Amino acid sequence: MLQGEQKDLFDLEFSIPSECADRLADGRADIGLVPCIELSRQKLDIIPGAGIGCHGAVRSILLISKVPFQQIRTLSADSSSRTSVMLSRIVLARKYGAFPEVRSHRPEVAEMLSDDDACLIIGDPALLLDPADMPFHVLDLGAEWMQMTGLPFVFAVWAARGGLPPQDPQPFLDSLRFGKQHLKEIVHMEHKRRGITAELAREYLTRYIVFELGDREYQGLALFLQYAAELPSAIELRNVSV
Repeated sequence: MLQGEQKDLFDLEFSIPSECADRLADGRADIGLVPCIELSRQKLDIIPGAGIGCHGAVRSILLISKVPFQQIRTLSADSSSRTSVMLSRIVLARKYGAFPEVRSHRPEVAEMLSDDDACLIIGDPALLLDPADMPFHVLDLGAEWMQMTGLPFVFAVWAARGGLPPQDPQPFLDSLRFGKQHLKEIVHMEHKRRGITAELAREYLTRYIVFELGDREYQGLALFLQYAAELPSAIELRNVSV
């Protein structure tokens, strides 16, 4: 949306996913790239075709535990993506029979694990870690979801507040395709700023993440929302340190 023919169609502001959701909730924004869990919470309308998903291992959503997964009782979470927090709860509940208390914390593994059994690290902080070198139990939650369901996982979608006129998805798809055509330039601009190698940035954007969403992705999304609705809601995300 910043480059190409679509750059003047929208008034853009950049925020973490949870903040994007809050802006739609309080009316500060009409359209946003929002965590999928917000679709049911806010009754948002999906703008189809573009979003953020994976077809297996995603590399940037890591659950790290100092105890076996079935023994996790407390989970320290980087709560900037509410969908990833819910995904961690679903995987732990349905696959490992664990129902931890979830507490919000800044994404520092050592601090998080000093107080809790496990931690959820997402985004750039996760990309800075090498799971193979960590002396803990590590789950890639994208891979766990695929193993559980056989379906892709969708983390975020473009969506509009309920009550707005239907939105044309074409500008979002055109902007996405413009970005894919200029991937080399994006990798060159972003990898140093994020503290990762150009190779990892390229691999992440081409191997781990998918940006075009079709029928199977939306099937995975529907199943995620179903599992989230079925999960006991007594365990709340408590704010410990942000």
